[in-house]
Amino acid sequence: MISHFNLGTNDLARAEQFYNELLSIFNAQQAYKAERTVLYALGEGSAKLAINKPFNGEPATVGNGSMVAFSASGPEQVKAFHSKALALGATSDGEPGERMSGHLYAAYVRDLDGNKLGIFCSP
Repeated sequence: MISHFNLGTNDLARAEQFYNELLSIFNAQQAYKAERTVLYALGEGSAKLAINKPFNGEPATVGNGSMVAFSASGPEQVKAFHSKALALGATSDGEPGERMSGHLYAAYVRDLDGNKLGIFCSP
């Protein structure tokens, strides 16, 4: 049902470096690249992730209440994603741990532009 998600950036080259490294955890590949956009394929049949400079020429801003959530294979991948994101310059928005009374294991970060990313698995 969902084709792709867009995340805005004010520095496409910097965001591309960040997401190239971070999404390597999922073996994601760039599926398309243009002057204002980089599109990542996260797996066969899955939704894609695009990072782009806004087409209206205005600065990219963070959506309050917006988040892109990734599915992890297990708690170790949640921890690896969180650690790698921080090493790449992201900020923590929630350390790895159990959520929802132990129904989820998750972590949250803000990318270089402040976009919120989550990663989840069943414990």
